Amino acid sequence: MMSKASGEPSAAATVVEPDAHGQAALLLTESLLHMLVETGELTNAQAVVVVHTAAEVKVEVAEAAGESRARMMESLALLDRMAESFRADQAPRSVL
Repeated sequence: MMSKASGEPSAAATVVEPDAHGQAALLLTESLLHMLVETGELTNAQAVVVVHTAAEVKVEVAEAAGESRARMMESLALLDRMAESFRADQAPRSVL
């Protein structure tokens, strides 16, 4: 949607895409953790601890840098989803 006065895209039409470097780094990190779990170098529980440590560091760094709470919460939500995937993998599975 264009603004009538300036011909520029309106705020409603602006789409914010995730940072490509951040996406690549997160994908690489999660893949590495999964590989370490699959090869037995780490347990799922240890992978969860790694992700929780990253979340703690994220909070410290965000506060020190004056990062917005919304941006920090986005990062923490991504880390929480990653930790949850490892928690789900370590849960005992029932056999029907």
